[in-house]
Amino acid sequence: MPASNRQGRILVIKLGALGDFIYAVGPMQAIRRHHAEAEITLLTRPAYAELGEQTGLFDAVWTDSEPKLWNLPGLLALRAQLVGGGFDRIYDLQTSDRTGFYYRLFWPGKAPEWSGIVPGCSHYHNYKRPTLTHTQDRQRTQLEIAGITDVRPSDLSFMQSDIARFRLPEAFALLIPGSSRKMAVKRWPAEQYGAVANSLASEDIAPVLIGGPEDASAIATILELCPSAQDLSGQTTLHDIPALARAARLAIGNDTGPMHMAALAGCPTIAIFSTASFPEKAAPRGENVRLLVSENLAELPVSSVRDAATALLDSRPDGPSYGRR
Repeated sequence: MPASNRQGRILVIKLGALGDFIYAVGPMQAIRRHHAEAEITLLTRPAYAELGEQTGLFDAVWTDSEPKLWNLPGLLALRAQLVGGGFDRIYDLQTSDRTGFYYRLFWPGKAPEWSGIVPGCSHYHNYKRPTLTHTQDRQRTQLEIAGITDVRPSDLSFMQSDIARFRLPEAFALLIPGSSRKMAVKRWPAEQYGAVANSLASEDIAPVLIGGPEDASAIATILELCPSAQDLSGQTTLHDIPALARAARLAIGNDTGPMHMAALAGCPTIAIFSTASFPEKAAPRGENVRLLVSENLAELPVSSVRDAATALLDSRPDGPSYGRR
């Protein structure tokens, strides 16, 4: 039965990175609602295969080795996998040049129905790249063209974890001072995070640091400035992050996957963005989000973050006042 009747075999392509994958969970959930009885497969990077399985949305998860164009055996193997899948429809949520090329791999046979940006595909989403259209708006429009209108923000309720092992106090704030190692421009200076950590601690809100190995230097600086901060770097799983965010009074972070996860989990979040991160396209949204943007993040004052924290915490019915002592 064809996919347009909500049955058949469906492939969803979403490779990454983490923040992009997390924002695509909402569209993936919409695809599953629309094709309730279909057999749906996800094609993703190995780093996100487990997360894809844990969404509960897919009957199978494939990993993409992303063969180079000169790797003919790799391309032929990928072609055989795609053609052999017998898909009725493919949703390309990555919409990159690479995944657009995957549409061409069906030649000389007929490609399945395809939702993406490849000219000539059955459900063509025409937009000019690069675009400043927000990721959520762009994906919502793409799915509307394919007949899917019930597209909601990503529901991360499937990401559960027992965070009791961290022995955190009742009132704590998550500080997320890292970002991609290649994008240092996205990082608010660690010294400013240290100042905010001390400010939170003085108001009996424990600063809790999360991050990976690439964030070690920034976290060490914060701990030197605020020894009372609790360091969870390197100790958290992906599922811990939404669980921590649900329990936290506040999250403060750069443009990095864990910050976006905290915002989507419903935690009051201060998102710190350089203009180089294109906040119009990528910033989190919501009533509990305060977006702070600066062309040069070194020039974003601590007072701006303190003021945003005050506004968010004072808006919570269970939140203590902050910055008013």
